[in-house]
Amino acid sequence: MTTSETSQSSASVPLLDLQSLVVAVRRRRRLWGSLALLGLLAGAAVAVLLPPPPAAVAKVLVAHKGDQPNDTGTLIRTDVELLDTTRIAVKALGSLGSREDPEDFMRDYRGTGLTNNLLRIDVTGDSEAEAVARARALAEAFVSDHVRRMREAAEAEADSLLDQRDRMRDELAEVNKAIGDRSPDSDPKASASMESLFARRAELDSRIAEFDQRAAEARTGTPEVVSGTRIVDAPHAVRHSLPRAVGTDAAIGLALGLVLGLSLAAVGAVVADRPVLRREIAANLGASVVAELRRVPRRSGGPWRSRAARERLTGTLARAVRGSAEPVSLLELGCARGTSLIALDVAGALASDGPVVVVDGLPGPELARGRRKPGGPAVLSAEDAAAEPPGVRRVGVGSVAPGTAWIDLRHLGGRTVLVVRAGHGTTAWLHTVARQLADQRIAVLGVVLIDPDPRDRTDGTLWDGPRTALRGHDERPSRHNGKSRVRAERPWMPAARVPDSDQEAR
Repeated sequence: MTTSETSQSSASVPLLDLQSLVVAVRRRRRLWGSLALLGLLAGAAVAVLLPPPPAAVAKVLVAHKGDQPNDTGTLIRTDVELLDTTRIAVKALGSLGSREDPEDFMRDYRGTGLTNNLLRIDVTGDSEAEAVARARALAEAFVSDHVRRMREAAEAEADSLLDQRDRMRDELAEVNKAIGDRSPDSDPKASASMESLFARRAELDSRIAEFDQRAAEARTGTPEVVSGTRIVDAPHAVRHSLPRAVGTDAAIGLALGLVLGLSLAAVGAVVADRPVLRREIAANLGASVVAELRRVPRRSGGPWRSRAARERLTGTLARAVRGSAEPVSLLELGCARGTSLIALDVAGALASDGPVVVVDGLPGPELARGRRKPGGPAVLSAEDAAAEPPGVRRVGVGSVAPGTAWIDLRHLGGRTVLVVRAGHGTTAWLHTVARQLADQRIAVLGVVLIDPDPRDRTDGTLWDGPRTALRGHDERPSRHNGKSRVRAERPWMPAARVPDSDQEAR
């Protein structure tokens, strides 16, 4: 591969494949489904085991002297903050005759501004009666405090206006004293100064009358505020519905658990970097997907459907072994038991052609302890199989999982079929498998994909591009529409993948 081809292939690979991400998240449905169910149960348990304390509510209509139709709620927000003060709490506790700490009492209630003039007070208590009494005491304390503040403000404003009026009266007395009994026409020489004094007296009379009127208006507005501020919704207990609380909390827990589960599944899929699509697995292994075994529910297709899929796969692999001049092995990645069953089926299909043995190269006891049919092929170790006569056909079974002794794979067969579970190996490990098999000169005939995604519509056949692993010595290049392609002369390779299968762990 040239440098330009490497850069082009790297540029064509997206940083985040949404299709692979969706498939990986869907395959982890047990994770996010379990978390969603856990959130549902936790929400319902919280509603049952931790019911809310008894509560009461009251609504107060608050009148302000400076009410404006276009007010943005500044005044009612001020009232809410004033409600949450120790002065109101102390006054309410005094009316209740309680010695509770005002700071602790303030944690049991809150105010909410519904409109510019409507305040709602929510209170909790040890019982419904106590909660109602607390709400009534708070509402009355707030109303009395608000009325007192409005009266004090009106009195202060009126007193300020009357003080200014009194100063004007003192100045008017001085002007009247300067004028005395004279008239503007009594002294022609002093007519200008007299006119200014008379003009000043008229102005002072006007301003004194204005201040009297404003002081009266300030006092007149207070009764409207006093009568307008009152309790409009008497304090009453808030009824708690257990079924509604259970449903609400369960729905919230379900949503939170589902979001958490999907997030963990998505992050885990990105971090793990485990290919699940057949095109990704084929590209990373450098070999085409020739067959697949899919987990099919028993009730959806019936036993005969799974058995037929197994028989088609067995026939495909048996033809591959018959057409090979050297032993063929099955190397598993994440599906040791399934590979053992497939190897026994293939050996049983080849038994009619002559003696056949299964060479056990698995690190575990899956094949040695597996159930075999009476009269089926013998299962031997690699050392015992070497002592068999040359006419005995061998079907090797090994593993390419981490920790594999790569040199020993050559003794299982010069050609191999990889049996890979979708989403088991990481991208780096699939590359390692392909590179190690190429170093050992083991030709990869194809990949059998176990448990693929049922909605995967990608193509697992490799046509163009470089190979990271050998796919067989019987491949030769051909020309197609002026472009170089690789054509495998393998008559045993099926035209379509096996659509269904039974479970691997049958």
